[in-house]
Amino acid sequence: MTTTIHALSDNAGAPAQTPGVLPERSGLGLKPEHFRQILETLPDLGFFEIHAENYMVEGGPFHHYLTAIRNRYPLSIHGVGLSIGGEEPLDSGHLDQLYKLIVRYEPQTFSEHLAWSSHGNGFLNDLLPVPYHNVTLDRVCNHIDFVQERLKRKMLLENPATYIEFAASTMAETDFISEIVKRTGCGLLLDVNNVFVSCTNHGRNPYDCIDELPLTSVGEIHLAGFAQDKDSCGDVLLIDSHGSPVADAVWNLYRYTLQRTSAVGTLLERDNDIPALDVLFAEAVIADEILASTKAELSWSRRAA
Repeated sequence: MTTTIHALSDNAGAPAQTPGVLPERSGLGLKPEHFRQILETLPDLGFFEIHAENYMVEGGPFHHYLTAIRNRYPLSIHGVGLSIGGEEPLDSGHLDQLYKLIVRYEPQTFSEHLAWSSHGNGFLNDLLPVPYHNVTLDRVCNHIDFVQERLKRKMLLENPATYIEFAASTMAETDFISEIVKRTGCGLLLDVNNVFVSCTNHGRNPYDCIDELPLTSVGEIHLAGFAQDKDSCGDVLLIDSHGSPVADAVWNLYRYTLQRTSAVGTLLERDNDIPALDVLFAEAVIADEILASTKAELSWSRRAA
């Protein structure tokens, strides 16, 4: 089935003017294979998001296209390499490059992961979990404080997708994240797919997890697809693959989340097996419809109260 990509009107699509606030719309991750089609068709999307590390060079075609697209759409920058949860000091050179990128493109939001990905001089191509206890909490809070001071802006912290848990943990993940938000003033990038994946893997209720997170601090939502496997005991193991459409169970959890957060800019993530732009746009339309209907329901409920 072919989905028609609706173009923006002549006056639509200009970047939002309020730093820290994404449009209450759906957005897509910006992929090189879609650069030209986006500029030719100007799809009716709320925003685009980039991975910061793909643009940490001075020039080249990526910056050429990003500049043109940024002129028409709000932008979110998502980091994958700061190693916020790592034991060592943050890489000041990496932060300097990140600051230059943020100054250059003035994104509405910047986000990073609650994870670590470096040790010593080595960098691991993965986002690894941290134990939830006071030592890690202090370290992560100090790192976030440092990032926000260096970047001169509030950041969003993304909840992780996890496959193991640490025996050393003394706090629930939701309590750990809530304390980080309270102590640092950072916002939450709520990845609904990560909640579903982690709760399934650890035998928890994802709806309870949503309720226990600091929902008033949510500045962006992520949705993605997962892959299914089995662990060594034969139990279901979900993998945050970003390589398939959003599952019905995640759409349902998204609806539940919006009823408790109101409308929030929502990214459809797809980083593997990337399909044609019209396929991704079709998922973005679903998210927009859910956003609009939830917003209308909440508005009616407030008037009726």
